[in-house]
Amino acid sequence: MLINYQPISKIIGALLVLLGFTMFATAGISAAYNDTDWDSFLISGAITAGFGGLLWAYKFSHSNAIGKREGYLIVALGWVMMALFGSLPFMISGVSSSFTDAFFESMSGFTTTGASIFTDIESLPHGILFWRSLTHWIGGMGIIVLTVALFPLLGIAGIELFVAESPGPTADKIHPRIKETAKRLWFIYLGLTVLLYLLLWAEGMTGFDAINHAFATMGTGGFSTKNASIAYYPSATIQYTLILFMFIAGCNYAVIYYLLKGNFKKVWINEEFRYYSLFILVTALILGLWINFMVDGSYEKNFRDGLFQLVSLITTTGFVTADYTKWSPGLNMFFFMMLFLGACAGSTAGGIKFVRHMVFVKNTYLEFKRILHPRAIVRIKINKEVVAPRVLTHILVFLLVYLLLFVGATLIITIIGMDFMTTLGGVATTLGNVGPSIGNLGPVNNFAEVPESAKWVFSSLMLLGRLELFTVLILFTPFFWRNN
Repeated sequence: MLINYQPISKIIGALLVLLGFTMFATAGISAAYNDTDWDSFLISGAITAGFGGLLWAYKFSHSNAIGKREGYLIVALGWVMMALFGSLPFMISGVSSSFTDAFFESMSGFTTTGASIFTDIESLPHGILFWRSLTHWIGGMGIIVLTVALFPLLGIAGIELFVAESPGPTADKIHPRIKETAKRLWFIYLGLTVLLYLLLWAEGMTGFDAINHAFATMGTGGFSTKNASIAYYPSATIQYTLILFMFIAGCNYAVIYYLLKGNFKKVWINEEFRYYSLFILVTALILGLWINFMVDGSYEKNFRDGLFQLVSLITTTGFVTADYTKWSPGLNMFFFMMLFLGACAGSTAGGIKFVRHMVFVKNTYLEFKRILHPRAIVRIKINKEVVAPRVLTHILVFLLVYLLLFVGATLIITIIGMDFMTTLGGVATTLGNVGPSIGNLGPVNNFAEVPESAKWVFSSLMLLGRLELFTVLILFTPFFWRNN
């Protein structure tokens, strides 16, 4: 079956037109602050919207039918095109010295990774700062729409892990029509962003800083307007507010929807949400004692720093309030391990996701039972529903591919010339879409000194991690392009 390029062209074209208009809006922000980079956003917006308009208008065929092949290409090419055209403001304004750096920053933004090449963020113009944060918010919204509209069609990612009452905002779980489901989730996303903006503003941030951090939090991105990230704001109120909203951003949006409707039974029956909440609660208490033993200061401050970094890394947001790499080698290794968790499926967070870990751990545990009782029928259940064998196979293959990518990318980066510890952290944080890491890429460092070839590897890992691996990797298989 031949690939139908007509819907691919129309959808990506429309996406670029919308992206161009967000650049026009950012030009207004830049002009309002009397920055000199406003024209770079007008030029970038004109190029982006113009190219998108051509893609939308060009007729490859008269059919708008979308199959699995078209769906995969729309998702993968859509993200690449957003990152490509999203790099234009960085290049045209002159804040980025190379296309590699501009593309890296743009890909980091749209994939909500938050890894940056800028060494002095506070010297950047307001327009560029706003654009960085806006790419997070757009990327986060895009993931919600993909989860609802395209991933069910493709049979990938979080959507296929669940059955009737399990997490994952599919059409039959919130509303019978996908369009209405997406609309509801977007309203929740927008409403939470506005609420967080108002709270941060009331708690002492400037309006500009508040909206930027609200974008980065709800998109689980982590770009800040300050060099010190959230450590710039010593206010416990601001930090606890961000902890709460990072936690919410890491929840499945179907769970948030049911919570807002007051359907607490639907919330609590969600096994992934229970384990996610319980893990953070118990680990934060232990972590607070651990840090208090290692670091001088009040227990409340140590507990808050530990809780903040825990939630920030698990939800792949990447904000920091302290340099956890300086606390102790044990804590350094602990936070490195958190880079592999991820929050809930159906959220804006990246990473492996809790539900995959749950299925893997349950299957490992039950394998011992199968060894003792080889004739017994032992099945894995999530939310009291049996996990289909095909789904179990998908999860195990996903984890294997994730491991192989991690090992392979680590080997490539070390061959390029980076030290081993920094390479481990860089691969883990970009593949997991987290941001801060360990080694020379810790919470007070950035990717500015990373070799250009390594930045392209890291950019590729961001895309792979954000789009659940298979969405991109399947494009490199020969049978994807065959006619039958």
